[in-house]
Amino acid sequence: MIQSSDSSNKTAQSDQDGLTTHEFLAFTLGNEEYGIDILKVQEIRGYETVTRIANAPEFLKGVINLRGIIVPIVDMRIKFNLGTPTYDQLTVVIILNLGGRVVGMVVDSVSDVMTLLPEQVRPAPEMDTTFNNDFLIGLGTLEERMLILVDIEKLMSSPEMGLLEHAE
Repeated sequence: MIQSSDSSNKTAQSDQDGLTTHEFLAFTLGNEEYGIDILKVQEIRGYETVTRIANAPEFLKGVINLRGIIVPIVDMRIKFNLGTPTYDQLTVVIILNLGGRVVGMVVDSVSDVMTLLPEQVRPAPEMDTTFNNDFLIGLGTLEERMLILVDIEKLMSSPEMGLLEHAE
């Protein structure tokens, strides 16, 4: 049983032993499973057609009108160079609330919410990949599963994304 350690601080939770846990929404891109902080997620929606923006980067699919809020939609498969995206009944848009700014990200599918203890999160190895390690929290392991944990706020506020104001 997980109880909130402090009702005003919902970022981390404690179980009966006082161990801090973090919850991550697990999603897939290609053959890999990723995780983002569940507290950054506002809602999960099915993929719908977006309105294209002229001269936008390829990974910025366009915008949608979400109950009166114009929300930019980023296709994470394009952003991470994971091949040509296909949109089917499993394709979803994760609506994020990042510092008061609402952004959507297209992923192949969402699986579940994983609760990880600090010892289940390992540092990401230094590798030369298309994915910048600055945006990684680490690798989360639970039994046979491994999640690439992404600092989604840091990624979305990076200068190349241009979606959120970033701290200078």
